[in-house]
Amino acid sequence: MEENIYLDKLARRDIKPTAIRLLILKNMMEVGRAVSLLDLETLLDTVDKSTISRTIALFLSHHLIHSIDDGSGSLKYAVCDNSCNCVVQDLHSHFYCEKCHRTFCLEGTHIPVIDLPKGFALHSINYVLKGVCPECSSQPASHS
Repeated sequence: MEENIYLDKLARRDIKPTAIRLLILKNMMEVGRAVSLLDLETLLDTVDKSTISRTIALFLSHHLIHSIDDGSGSLKYAVCDNSCNCVVQDLHSHFYCEKCHRTFCLEGTHIPVIDLPKGFALHSINYVLKGVCPECSSQPASHS
């Protein structure tokens, strides 16, 4: 049953299902937050790094996932919902936790679109809020 969710997501984006693609998608969805290539390489330590990289590139090109530049120095990737086409109207905010260094999609928090001067064409927006996530803010402060 669960595998049908992943097969459906791949089919909606016209991506041929393979064992590796299913494995990468499953892991990305189970983590519940945006992940970097290094996160995926660590999670999937038996999978070749170049295979993971090629799969991420394929997923990006078919709008199955979107990339996030959260300012941490490495891009993060998150699975798009089924209605997303990765156009400006689909963009949402992201939250970077300065304590645990995780990045979260805030899908209900849409990005304010700015009226640009004539002649400018908007292709993407990167809107990242930074602070402390609920999990980290509920932990008692450590005294070093």
